[in-house]
Amino acid sequence: MELEDIVSKYPPKQIMLIPIAIIILALISLGATYLATGSPVKLGIEFTGGTLVTVPSTESEEKVAEEFASYPLVDIRNVGSRHMLQFGPMSDKEYAELAKLANAKFDSPEIRHMGPIYSQELQAQVIRYLPLSFLLMAIVVFLVFREPVVSLLVVVSALADILTAAASMNLTGVQLSLGTVAALLMLIGYSVDTDILLSMRVLKRKGTVEDKIVGAMGTGLTMTGTTIAAVISLILVSNFLYLIVPSFTRMDIIADMTTVLIFGLAADVFNTWVTNAQGLRWYMNRPKKAARGQRR
Repeated sequence: MELEDIVSKYPPKQIMLIPIAIIILALISLGATYLATGSPVKLGIEFTGGTLVTVPSTESEEKVAEEFASYPLVDIRNVGSRHMLQFGPMSDKEYAELAKLANAKFDSPEIRHMGPIYSQELQAQVIRYLPLSFLLMAIVVFLVFREPVVSLLVVVSALADILTAAASMNLTGVQLSLGTVAALLMLIGYSVDTDILLSMRVLKRKGTVEDKIVGAMGTGLTMTGTTIAAVISLILVSNFLYLIVPSFTRMDIIADMTTVLIFGLAADVFNTWVTNAQGLRWYMNRPKKAARGQRR
C-alpha cells in the first residue's frame, strides 16, 4: 500500500476513531494503576523515598531477598555482577539495622538513602512543569500558525504520545524516575518537531492537502527512523553489553529511558501521521477553508 492510499483512502473522521481508541486504552491503564497505587505510573525511589542497596551477586535474587525479608523490600533486580535492592520508607532504627545487616552479609555494599521531603518536592515539580510545558507549547504553535485548530491538534498529538509512553511504563514495569521524566519531556519536544513539520508543509505550501501530507511524511519518517535506530542501539548497549563485557553492569537508567523513548517514538509516528495528519486533512478540506485556500 502506497503512502497516498494510507493518507487519502478513508474519511478522516473514520480513521480518527483508531487514535481515540488507543488514547482511551492508555487512560484506562493509567487509571487502573492510579487506583491501585495512588499514581498513574509506578513511582521510583526518587519520588517515594526509601533506600537503595547494591550488593555483589554472589547469591541468587531469591536468596538475597530472603536475607532482607524483614524489611520493606519493594524491588530487586540484577545489574550485571551486582544485585540492586529497593526498600520503601522506614524508620531511622530500621535503616541503621538494614545498613548493619548489609555490611555484615556482603562485601562493600553501596547504600543510598533518600528522604520523603526531597521526594515530595520532586513530585510537585513534575506536576507543575508538565502541564506548563504543554501550555507554552500551545501558545508558541498558535503564535506561529495563527490557527487554533492547528495548535489544538499539535497539543493533542503530543499529549497522546505522553499518555501512550506512560501506559507502556505500566506494561513493562518501568518506574517513574528522574531519567524517565527526562525521557517524557524529550518526547514532548520531539513530538512538537514532527507536528510542526507537518503543519508547516500543509499550511504554507501549495497543492492538495493529501499531496502535502505525503511530502511531509517522507521527511518525517526518515527523521523518526534515524532516531529509532539510535534508541535501539542504546537499548542493546544498556541491556546486553554486560553479558559480553563482564566488567560492565546493566545501565538501568539508560535502559528505562530508552524503553520509554521507543514506545513514545512509535506513538509519535502514529499520532503525527494519523491523528494530526487526518485532523489537518479534515480541517483544511472543509468547504470554507478549501475555498480560502484556492483564492490564495
